[in-house]
Amino acid sequence: MTPLREMEGPLDAPGLRALIQGYAPVVLRGVARDWPLVAAGAVSAQAACDYLLGFDHGAAAEAFVGPPAIKGRFFYSDDMRGFNFERRKGRFADLLRYLLQLQGREEVPAVYAGAVGTAQALPGFAGANQLPALFGMGAEPRIWVGNRTSISTHFDASDNIAVVAAGRRRFTLFPPDQTANLHIGPLDHTVAGQPLSMVDLAEPDFVRFPRFRDALAVAQVAELEPGDAIFIPALWWHHVEALSDFNALVNFWWTDSPDQDARFDAMIYAVLTLSRLPAERRNAWSEYFDAFVFQEHGDPATHLAPEHRSVLGEPTPQLRQYIKQYLMRGLQRP
Repeated sequence: MTPLREMEGPLDAPGLRALIQGYAPVVLRGVARDWPLVAAGAVSAQAACDYLLGFDHGAAAEAFVGPPAIKGRFFYSDDMRGFNFERRKGRFADLLRYLLQLQGREEVPAVYAGAVGTAQALPGFAGANQLPALFGMGAEPRIWVGNRTSISTHFDASDNIAVVAAGRRRFTLFPPDQTANLHIGPLDHTVAGQPLSMVDLAEPDFVRFPRFRDALAVAQVAELEPGDAIFIPALWWHHVEALSDFNALVNFWWTDSPDQDARFDAMIYAVLTLSRLPAERRNAWSEYFDAFVFQEHGDPATHLAPEHRSVLGEPTPQLRQYIKQYLMRGLQRP
């Protein structure tokens, strides 16, 4: 696998814009080395938890807890009807204390809580642990804590900067053009919201998943230390391994438009309406998508006056509302 491209911090607003425009993952070494949480984690897991508990206001969080037999890999159950772990809700502070109790033990359960909003769970944390380049982006920091666990290859709909604040993590990334080679699981029945690759990266079964060899040939990998961060563009597939007995990560997602979360839904509806057509019909529809959606031949409405472009016009709030109403009428058909 190819090492990920790296940059040394700090990161400023122009640098962030360049990352977004470049649409490629980048490791940002030392970008958060001055964070108080990073300093506490360098002392011990106890010090990191004590620091976080200083912001705790009793908020709840949901944790994944799996038996030692899953070796930290949260995934489906053998029959694919459920999962190989339990979801448990409780106080975030109690989760931190539980993780500390597991330190140094053998055969411990896999424990992980992800995407916990710090505004609710740890008010004041964001002000003390900042990435100034993200000011004005609307990116609320979210914290992820756990022990030695792995999150199977998945994508996010948003651009993402993830900061390793305690422990070490390994990131393995695949570009969107490898989707067909990753042997993706169910699109609607998922472990944590996004579809997953069915391949166990630690022990890939190339007989069952032969195309994964091609994905590995272009995979990019990096190990991050506390204070390092990674920029992961939207739709890049990524596999994340926590390599320490206690790990804390803080990530920042931000939206690029009000339509961001509807794009996957649009694809699912296209699967329903187009994917089972005969090949020649699918090919014909692909020409329409190339022309009107992906604009392979340029703006398809340049020959129309702005007032006559309708759904092909600039996506104003009024146009978005009109299109949603238009689509709802179609969705109500038998």
